[in-house]
Amino acid sequence: MSAEDILTQPQPPFDRRVAYGRDPNQFMEVRLPRSAGPRATGPHPILLNIHGGFWRAKYDLAHAGHLCEALRGRDIATFNVEYRRVGNKGGGWPGTFEDIRSAYRFVRKYRKELGLSERIVVMGHSAGGQLALCLAAHERSLENVISLAGVVDVRRASELHLSTDAVAEFLGGKPDAVREHYREADPMQLSIPQARQWLLHGKKDDVVPPEFSRDYAARKTNAKTAPGGKKERVELVEIAEAGHFDVIDPRAEAFQRVVEAVSAALA
Repeated sequence: MSAEDILTQPQPPFDRRVAYGRDPNQFMEVRLPRSAGPRATGPHPILLNIHGGFWRAKYDLAHAGHLCEALRGRDIATFNVEYRRVGNKGGGWPGTFEDIRSAYRFVRKYRKELGLSERIVVMGHSAGGQLALCLAAHERSLENVISLAGVVDVRRASELHLSTDAVAEFLGGKPDAVREHYREADPMQLSIPQARQWLLHGKKDDVVPPEFSRDYAARKTNAKTAPGGKKERVELVEIAEAGHFDVIDPRAEAFQRVVEAVSAALA
């Protein structure tokens, strides 16, 4: 059984589906800890998860339900977000990212209705890692963000033609044609001085090169002080025997490193 088969396994049931917008793709699947509710011992922290799939409509949120269920079992309320993707009306840049921002803002308000904590970590896999880090750059209330095998170097991904030019589809063209989109969407180019960042990447990833996360961490760690006098806080976790999908598969040994990162972010 390979880790990639997590993409086709039926996901565990969720508690409820909530809409954060009017489009059919603007919703989240919520899983609350079993101890949540009026008699809970304390407010549970929140994970907002952003699935990958190279921003394309052919990939939806279902495969990430396994990850969310595993973390729900550790007393974390999980919100698995769906969003407009390339192939959906309004998908691509900036519509896809606008959905992620709307979802995040919705969760910050909706948590009160569910009696959940103010502690929130946003985590994204692959293309979702790019969206998560961009969210942290634009939403300064976000203090903890995790990228799993993230496409964190958009320009380099374009140069390598990853997933048959997925970046050009997402951003609407090559760098010379839509320079502003590449500047806005590339975590490498953005400043994130307020958030702690974890980048987890398997050394055997053959979908998104592990050098993406390695080079991102090196660049950010060695960068000049960000505006406001703060340096970015980046922790790189390279996992020796892990591939692209091991980091989202609760059955894989690599997933324990994900659990550790989430726990550290919510500590």
